[in-house]
Amino acid sequence: MVQELNQDNLDAVIGENETVVVQYSAGWCGNCRIMKPKFKKLAGENKDAAFVIVDAEKFPNSRKFANVDNLPTFATFKNGQLVNQVQTNKFDLLKNLVDEVASN
Repeated sequence: MVQELNQDNLDAVIGENETVVVQYSAGWCGNCRIMKPKFKKLAGENKDAAFVIVDAEKFPNSRKFANVDNLPTFATFKNGQLVNQVQTNKFDLLKNLVDEVASN
């Protein structure tokens, strides 16, 4: 299941879950909209991780947890720490990112 943040509290989500995968996006971002169903598909395949969508423009504090300078950016966190991130609109790169943190 994918949680879309409705407040700037990514720090709480990272603190409450061992593994977190984040899609940073924005309403105007076409590639973000294209990647959203693919992100949700991976969420359904990885039940042990929390999948979160963060509006990078509305929630600047949540944005600070990764180096977001292009959208969409995907970031993985394990035990409260940033593991890796990728800026992409390619499913294979996103899947590799998720597999990296899910297999640990």
